[in-house]
Amino acid sequence: MIELGLPVALATDYNPGSSFTQNMNLILSIACTQMKMLPAEVICSSTLHSARALCREKELGTLEVGKKADIVLHDIPNFRYLPYHYGMNHVQLVIRNGEIIYRKL
Repeated sequence: MIELGLPVALATDYNPGSSFTQNMNLILSIACTQMKMLPAEVICSSTLHSARALCREKELGTLEVGKKADIVLHDIPNFRYLPYHYGMNHVQLVIRNGEIIYRKL
């Protein structure tokens, strides 16, 4: 699909019947290691492309003025670490709807 230029959306699809996980880092890791996606591709697939799949790309999926500010900041050297360190919690700060809802002390 990627080779054909089709946008791929990634999510957990938390569902007891087929996908009993809520761990997005695991999904990103599986996409990189098993589906041969690059870290930049999985980040785009789990943000902008997922918002587009829900017809919500005008309000979600990228950091832009006028969009909802749901942001997760990780304590990692660069974006490439995210899918490869799925077993560790690197979350430092979570912002939802513009409000800080979690801060690691």
